[in-house]
Amino acid sequence: MAANLILAAALALACDLEAPSGAAGCTRAEVDALKMNALQAVGTHNSYKLAISPAELAAIARADPRQALALDYAHAPLRDQLDAGARQLELDLLYDPEGGRYARPLGQQLPGAAPYDLAPLERPGLKVMHVQDIDYRSSCPLFRLCLEEIRAWSDAHPDHAPIAILINLKEGGLAGVSGATEAVAFDAVAMDAVDREIRAEFGPERLITPDTVQGAHPTLREAVAAGAWPTLGAARGKVFFALDAPPSQVEIYRGARRSLEGRAMFVNVDEASPAAAYITLNDPKADGARIAAALAAGLIVRTRADADTVEARAGDASRREAAFASGAQYVSTDYMNPDPRLGDYRVQLPGGGVARLRSAGR
Repeated sequence: MAANLILAAALALACDLEAPSGAAGCTRAEVDALKMNALQAVGTHNSYKLAISPAELAAIARADPRQALALDYAHAPLRDQLDAGARQLELDLLYDPEGGRYARPLGQQLPGAAPYDLAPLERPGLKVMHVQDIDYRSSCPLFRLCLEEIRAWSDAHPDHAPIAILINLKEGGLAGVSGATEAVAFDAVAMDAVDREIRAEFGPERLITPDTVQGAHPTLREAVAAGAWPTLGAARGKVFFALDAPPSQVEIYRGARRSLEGRAMFVNVDEASPAAAYITLNDPKADGARIAAALAAGLIVRTRADADTVEARAGDASRREAAFASGAQYVSTDYMNPDPRLGDYRVQLPGGGVARLRSAGR
């Protein structure tokens, strides 16, 4: 580990860890010797999300103007985000084992609602959307379709840095909305369905799992503390999944396991947990010290450069700068490209490129 830290310190922060050998003064051998948690890259929040149609957004604004502002953003297709340098994506899943549960959203019943193809929502399986009934438009409405798109891009770019794919599990209904659909809770059967779809698209040669990292260590937490993440060279062309969920869902997903033995996803869990390897700490200003401690413990951290369109509307870069300075491996944004309605706020890796050496922590 000490030798790796010395090597890392010798590399310039501006070195693009996805660049060809020798670019920017960094040789591929030096870069590939780094552990994958040494990198920092940009990602996107609710990566599948399409814009809410104007008529539907206006209806939301009449009921809750603040919520309408927070929901007023959208992303390009996943492959375009990956082309632009995103190395972290986020997908929200809704369980629908019989199909059709979310296929008649209330928003589509409003006068002036823009057309949207609801046919994929009739099929059984995991659906991808932000909020059923009001923010349901997705560039890949089925989890399987999202995974296929990511896999196809990865196949075409086998040298890419590891891609983190965050998974949120949506449950429950919309308070105060008459006729809204209740999202089905994720039980153990549903959790297994998520793992099954992941493994159906990404075989063991393409998927970094908790078992990959834990190896012979007693727990996952001990493994990452010992520097057991794969090297960047070994992680190229691969993806890993992190269940970014509340403790109640994480508990169901883990079951009786000591760490995450046999599971496809890492989990967002307290740093002291035997399953600790990944953590979401979304406020780089308030959570700066905790981010630093998590990095020192060997964890991979995701933070956010902006949220709820606030920073973009104000042209406020302070949270973005704090996110990059924190050393978190993945800095998530809704604005890899500016929204021309709001100004020139955008989030790009400082110095350019796709991935760089982290500027702080371990």
